[in-house]
Amino acid sequence: MRVGEVTGLRWCDIDLEDGIIDVNHTLVYYNHAKNGCYFNVHTPKTTAGNRKIPMLNYVKEAFQEEKRYQESNDIRCKVTIDGYTDFIFVNRFGAAQHQGTLNKALRRIIRDCNDEQFKKNESNPVLLPRFSCHSLRHTFTTRLVEEGINVKVVQDVLGHKDVKTTLDIYTDVTKELKKKEFEILQKRMESREDGLEDSEAV
Repeated sequence: MRVGEVTGLRWCDIDLEDGIIDVNHTLVYYNHAKNGCYFNVHTPKTTAGNRKIPMLNYVKEAFQEEKRYQESNDIRCKVTIDGYTDFIFVNRFGAAQHQGTLNKALRRIIRDCNDEQFKKNESNPVLLPRFSCHSLRHTFTTRLVEEGINVKVVQDVLGHKDVKTTLDIYTDVTKELKKKEFEILQKRMESREDGLEDSEAV
């Protein structure tokens, strides 16, 4: 999902029993010139933006955990934006979350993870690069492609109007996959040739 689709999710948009997320709007925060910065709710520009996404089990568990956390800490949505309320992801004051806050949180996580790596004093520490919420959407797309999910399913889940947008991502990933697959094929062929040579020698 796009970050605005995630922050705009309401509890009525998710079906925890059937494991479905109904994406039907996005929450945006931007500068309205003289009126300053504030939130608005936008409906998708295309029909492709309206979609239903199946939840993986860990996503369902994360929603359930969030619900328990909010109930135990008496946190609830206290805002209404363009007639929309009961947002899932709110801060401790019940206000809507926006992309800037989430990206700052990611930067803190990246910093803390990298600090832990530096503490190990290894010669070549494995460090996390700086990335944004949108990077996670792209990464998930990559995982779908790597697992061989049909490109039309990927297009539908991502809400791409034009399959070309999906195929551009698909093509980039499959180049790397093809290279890896052919390396595996090469090794298999070499091992078979070695086996044939051994049998001929006998």
